[in-house]
Amino acid sequence: MDAVAKARHIHQSARKVRQVLNEVRGQEVEKALNKLHFTPKKAAKIIEKTLRSAVANAVNREGSEVDADKLFIKEAFCDEGPTQRRFRARAMGRATIIRKRTSHLTIVVAEKV
Repeated sequence: MDAVAKARHIHQSARKVRQVLNEVRGQEVEKALNKLHFTPKKAAKIIEKTLRSAVANAVNREGSEVDADKLFIKEAFCDEGPTQRRFRARAMGRATIIRKRTSHLTIVVAEKV
């Protein structure tokens, strides 16, 4: 049975999160956690926390006897969240937009058969 964990409004662009997410998609949970722990990117820490949450959701579900060692990442995707827009003063009285992007992360884990 599948277990899902979501992280909403991550203060990082979806493109940067996807770079790390592509490294662990489809892997066994133990290998993915090990790789994320030693990846020196901000997104790796967020993905690791979300993955641990998905594993906990799978193991602690009522009526299910799931072995945490047999779990793998079935789906992992990152969508764009709302973008905050700020203005920065520029030369000759102009202003430009600064986009502070956010993202939504979803991780689905399942047991290998």
